[in-house]
Amino acid sequence: MRDYKTIQLDVERGIARLTLARPDAGNAMNADFFEEFGHAANHLAVLGGEIRAVLLRSTGKFFSVGGDVSVFTKDLDQAPAAVLDGTSTMHPGLARLRRMDAPLVAAVQGTAMGGAVAVLSNFDLVISARSAKFGAAYPRLGFSMDLGASFGLASRMGVSRARRFLLLAEMLGADAALQAGLVDEVVDDDRLADRAEELVTQLGAGPTRAYGEIRRLLGRALSQPFEASLEDEAQALAMLAGTQDAREGLTAFTEKRAPKFEGK
Repeated sequence: MRDYKTIQLDVERGIARLTLARPDAGNAMNADFFEEFGHAANHLAVLGGEIRAVLLRSTGKFFSVGGDVSVFTKDLDQAPAAVLDGTSTMHPGLARLRRMDAPLVAAVQGTAMGGAVAVLSNFDLVISARSAKFGAAYPRLGFSMDLGASFGLASRMGVSRARRFLLLAEMLGADAALQAGLVDEVVDDDRLADRAEELVTQLGAGPTRAYGEIRRLLGRALSQPFEASLEDEAQALAMLAGTQDAREGLTAFTEKRAPKFEGK
């Protein structure tokens, strides 16, 4: 596996752990980060069914301060090119992560800003330390959002709440983020790592293909007619009914025991 400078990627027993690893710089997202994150996401996508769950976490005081603004201030005339260069590697990686069957879990400590919030908003489960804070101050730079924020924040918070969050460049504490739908669970700071591991362990032992279909069905639900969702559900369920995990789930239910899923 490739050695990275800004992240760490470990895969063990079907669990992928992707760690932001530039704590001295607040885990700021620069060109190297965009390229490496995209590469890591592509690698996980190639592994496909071998990956049963993904955990995103970080090292240091901050989860991530967001984009490295110095990328733009070094040469203001090159700012448009810098945006397109960074998103050309990061955006496809994020799309491939979302297309995987494996559930995506994020564990957040410290402060998450801008692009970090955008990425988190597209994860399935976001666990926050009680002291964490979340913000997306794009307008203060004269910017709009990137890294999937428009889809993720609208899906999580609703369009009107996401609009307020972005336009007013709000900072939300963990409890406010929970109330707004940006995060799914708040735990004491010293419980964050353990709780995240509990979740990826639970999900990693689950019916991975069923998780993938659930995620895809929900992702399409609000962008198509009701009748199309009904047909998508029927087709997905019929496909899953023939899988090894469905057979195991039904058999275990009949035998009154816990199922042993293999993600197949």
